Amino acid sequence: MEIADVPGEPAVLPPRDSTFVQSLDRGLAVIRAFDAEHPRLGLSEVARATGLTRAATRRFLLTLVQLGYVRMEGREFSLRPRVLELGWSYLSGLTLPEVAEPHLETLVREIRESSSVSVLDGDDIVYVARVPTKRIMTELIAVGTRLPAHATSMGRVLLAGLSHADLVAYLQRAVLTPYTERTVTDPVELRAAVEQVRRQGYALVDQELEQGLRSTAAPIRGDDGEVVAALNISAHASRTSMAQLEEELVPALLRTAADIEHDLLRTRRRAT
Repeated sequence: MEIADVPGEPAVLPPRDSTFVQSLDRGLAVIRAFDAEHPRLGLSEVARATGLTRAATRRFLLTLVQLGYVRMEGREFSLRPRVLELGWSYLSGLTLPEVAEPHLETLVREIRESSSVSVLDGDDIVYVARVPTKRIMTELIAVGTRLPAHATSMGRVLLAGLSHADLVAYLQRAVLTPYTERTVTDPVELRAAVEQVRRQGYALVDQELEQGLRSTAAPIRGDDGEVVAALNISAHASRTSMAQLEEELVPALLRTAADIEHDLLRTRRRAT
């Protein structure tokens, strides 16, 4: 019970966090309402996605229009390219993508499958580098894409890099959405899968996020030994069995992760 509810006693409200700016939180929620599946939204749709009132949503949208982050066309709104500035500040200060990309290109040429690097952000993974394979049909994933950690190979690796306390907290709060019939949605089962990743040093996921998509991932560690990112290889189930994924692609994956770690350490030593 967060608020005392005792007959005859006044309700005791939890202390307010004076450092939290609610209007900023709401403004960012309006921006996050737009995604690849919802590039154009009306006022009511943004209000439903954010849980804000129509009046508040209108004020935030019009403010973002004036600031150049949102475009208004008739009764619909969409993001403008200026929102990229918000993510570029993070990416431009991160050496990992520029260090990793040449290694991803080499790996993709060798194995003829897509490869990516991601970091953990809350309960999701966020792609910070990606090199797709040159095929007619490719997955619609780009830098900045967010995917649920529990259903992805990179997510399993990043969860395995958490401390015991942080992993327990994640398992208690995370919504383990079933994306396919294979998705692990039981916290006990997911924890066992994460522990297996810790033991063997890589993850294997079979069609848990999307039917027909298999992937393997390995950790990228910093100079302190902590997991800073995850590297993956994704392949279509029609081309690659789980045995092939582990026997043929995991060795190349682990070698590439080690090469990235080596160059990342060398780059940081030069910077200091």
